[in-house]
Amino acid sequence: LEDLDIDDIPPSLTAAEKKATVRDLLLSRSGVYHEAAGEVQSMSDARPERGSHPPGTFFYYNNWDFNALGTIFERITGKKIFEAFYEEIAQPIGMEDFSPADGTYKYERDKSEHPAYFFRMSTRDLARFGLLYQNYGRWEGRQIVPEQWIRESTAVYPVENPGGDPYGYLWRIIPEESGLGYGFYHTGLGVHLLSVLPEQKLVLVHRVDTDQEFDIKWSEIRTLMEMIVGASQDPPG
Repeated sequence: LEDLDIDDIPPSLTAAEKKATVRDLLLSRSGVYHEAAGEVQSMSDARPERGSHPPGTFFYYNNWDFNALGTIFERITGKKIFEAFYEEIAQPIGMEDFSPADGTYKYERDKSEHPAYFFRMSTRDLARFGLLYQNYGRWEGRQIVPEQWIRESTAVYPVENPGGDPYGYLWRIIPEESGLGYGFYHTGLGVHLLSVLPEQKLVLVHRVDTDQEFDIKWSEIRTLMEMIVGASQDPPG
């Protein structure tokens, strides 16, 4: 982070925190426990104390890491993140609904200089993105995302405090003992879910109305995933 000139509003990052790498941020183990934009209360409540863990050693699902990655991406590429996604992912795989206007920067300048990056996507476009990953980055014969990146980002990396299912680079990894086979998933606001199960040849999307109240538990979504996989394995008839 020091090499990339990444800091934040006071209390600024310490010299130890600035030793965190981009890979540490991708794995959500930067050791930077600064306030962040877009946090829900449970994330704030679970945040460790500043300086309590060196970079790369401890997993905490950390909006600061995710938000800082967005800042790094935009500085290095010179592109806005939603425009880049539209040009390099959405258009090549034929997304029908997404446009850069469906992305929102959420600033909370009393907490951090790095905004949160919210994508609003339809079910069918999320499914396309999942299918791209199920096919290891290929779409209609074209390599859109490097296969090695997908394999590396969806691998399991041992760490203190795994915090539930294992975590790769911004993906949760479905554990072997789940009975679902190898797979990985993203969760979004509330119980939005994109799950990719390559061994089952399944992409699962769960959406709710973002603008309405809903009362759905993650355990219920997990049960639904298990039921769908079970049904896909049943013989016809």
